[in-house]
Amino acid sequence: MAGTFRSRLLSALPRRAPTTRIDRYVFRQLLLALIATTGGLAALIWLTQSLRFVELVVNRGLSLGVFLELTGLLIPSFVAVILPITTFVVVQFVYQRLQGDRELTVMRAAGLSPLGLARPGLAAAALAIGFGYLLNLWIVPSSLTAFREFQWEIRNRMVAFLLQEGVFTAVSDDLTVYVRSRDPEGTLHGILVDDARQKNSHATILAERGQLVEGASGPRVLLINGSRQEIDRQTGRLNVLTFGENTIDLAQSAKNEAGRVRDMSEVSVHELLHPTPDVLALARDAPKWYAEAHKRLATPLTAGSFAMVALLAVLEGTFRRYGGLVRPLVAIGTIVALLASGLAIGNLAARDNSLVPLIWLHAIGPGLVCGWLLFRPRGWALRRPAPSHA
Repeated sequence: MAGTFRSRLLSALPRRAPTTRIDRYVFRQLLLALIATTGGLAALIWLTQSLRFVELVVNRGLSLGVFLELTGLLIPSFVAVILPITTFVVVQFVYQRLQGDRELTVMRAAGLSPLGLARPGLAAAALAIGFGYLLNLWIVPSSLTAFREFQWEIRNRMVAFLLQEGVFTAVSDDLTVYVRSRDPEGTLHGILVDDARQKNSHATILAERGQLVEGASGPRVLLINGSRQEIDRQTGRLNVLTFGENTIDLAQSAKNEAGRVRDMSEVSVHELLHPTPDVLALARDAPKWYAEAHKRLATPLTAGSFAMVALLAVLEGTFRRYGGLVRPLVAIGTIVALLASGLAIGNLAARDNSLVPLIWLHAIGPGLVCGWLLFRPRGWALRRPAPSHA
């Protein structure tokens, strides 16, 4: 294929074939590889992360469709994180293959400058940047909001319908319910509740029967003819309280009475930069919100910087058919260093907002440096004045 393309390109040299055909040839490879690589890596991450929610299917009886819908809402956040990395991998791989097949040599012979050779890679990077902004500013906050609302509904609203006969159902880490049987009318028989939601009060509640009812904060169980057993931590005595009727809230914690609290990853950039007083009271840390807003605005630009690192590694210097592993390895090491430094800068900026400009410098600085090194005028050097002859 390389030979066919090379001969076709050389035959078109006298007629000055339009560079748009070459751009489309390279850009098509970049685009297909970017879609395949990003999609495959996102699917792999989704597979590993979704295992955390298998217990919702196994222990709580959720259907496979609900499981896929719940975990599928996490995919946009995975794509937003890996897109700059896959952009680097694809640009590096495609241009390295073109170099190995000497197609870049033919393109240079056709009169293409470094900027002309890099144009398809820059176009792919620009596409990744645009899609990254679409993810960070709209899709990811919306999908995470839907995910956490869905998860909250499952754990606090639907749990009443997930109680199974003869199974200890862990409603939460500190609340377990056991039901011996359930009759066709919905009455529960042989109920045991282990409630450790109060730090200083670990109670075991037994009841002959009960009914599930809907409360303001979530499902509740109305217990009939039972007892509450609790050990007094000071005296070590067992206190037993019998009752005719008692109501137990199956919501996970007291904060569910006021509804679900939104995380900063769910709100818009405007809300991050201008949080309302009630949100600040719940967030407790305004500097983190401010740093998160700038990270969300700057992170898509790292796709352009990473692509420039790959282009510089391939297009700068002379062609070497064998032994050309040094520059790709240096490029990979540079990306690893940039990823590590990005995490460190993000954590520091969240503590001290005066360091927020470092987030932008990390996002665009490497791209500007690589762009100057790659596109600077050839033969650039400081001109020295000619010596005068007396």
